[in-house]
Amino acid sequence: MVRTALIYVLVVAGLLGLTSCADDSDQGIVAEVNGYRITQREFKHYIAIQIPDLSQPTMPNQAQMLQLTLLRELIDRYIMLQRATKRGLVARDDQIDARLNTYRASYKTADQFKQHLKKIDITIEELRDEFRRNILVDKLLASEIIAKMTVSESEIRDYYEKNKASFHLAEQQIHLAQILITATPEVPIPNYRNDDARDFETARAKAEMLLELLSEGQPFSEVAKNYSEDPGSIGNGGDLGFIPQSFLEETDLNLRRVVASLSPGEISPIIRSGSELRIIRLISRAPAGQREFSDPRVQQSIRETLKNRKDQLLRTAYSEMLRNEADVTNYIAKRIISNFDSLN
Repeated sequence: MVRTALIYVLVVAGLLGLTSCADDSDQGIVAEVNGYRITQREFKHYIAIQIPDLSQPTMPNQAQMLQLTLLRELIDRYIMLQRATKRGLVARDDQIDARLNTYRASYKTADQFKQHLKKIDITIEELRDEFRRNILVDKLLASEIIAKMTVSESEIRDYYEKNKASFHLAEQQIHLAQILITATPEVPIPNYRNDDARDFETARAKAEMLLELLSEGQPFSEVAKNYSEDPGSIGNGGDLGFIPQSFLEETDLNLRRVVASLSPGEISPIIRSGSELRIIRLISRAPAGQREFSDPRVQQSIRETLKNRKDQLLRTAYSEMLRNEADVTNYIAKRIISNFDSLN
């Protein structure tokens, strides 16, 4: 999301001087990936679009660590982008338009949106190109990981037998999934899209946008992975598991009322709890007692758990594999080491 002026100046304008290039222009090179040169301008745009506001000024060493982390992300992104291009994947104009409209929805007026673009020094065409690259990476991961990921019957049964005690319920439990949006910045951003609301206004706009995506039929788990700001449930597609009824009774009254009104499979409207907004999906209600393996809900719950675990593992392994095959030079890292050596 958008940066505050203070952090934007600290991280973008000041720290990009760490590159090994002699000039300070936007065309200074921060890294090379298989011969492709990533410029300061590209890196600046990536920072401005991807990372959230910070509540406190960044200290020099912390800013350098943040910059190295973000540049590594951008390098990985270009490695995947090159693989996507080799495979002939294409981002359609209507897909790019949809991403742009979602991004634009965070701003009340067209003038506010134009002022934002001016502040981060990016044109509409450059922004569209950012979204084009994001779509290509998403398509690559979908074809290389998601489409090939399966969970066998034997894996499901093995998980059940090893965790059988956890399927014995001392009281009624409610199986929930959630998408959480907070009105405060998250560092780091926990979701796959690096999408973070910066205040309550943008949190509300984001929640409404996600509710619309869900109403259009997008899977709850995918929307949660891409947009939720709850680091504890992102990896499980927002799945919170089975929650004891007694625990739910201690939560926000409004949340309890909404959950009580849902039928299995239904998705809630936006629920506000202080500075947090939630969208809840009621997966099932389970009575007290042992839940047997023959119960389809048990098998589906295990299947989703195993799929989400595999998804995290395979994404990490795939990224590492591509990075090992790539020819990468990180000029910011080289400059930091050079400056450190000169002081010793």
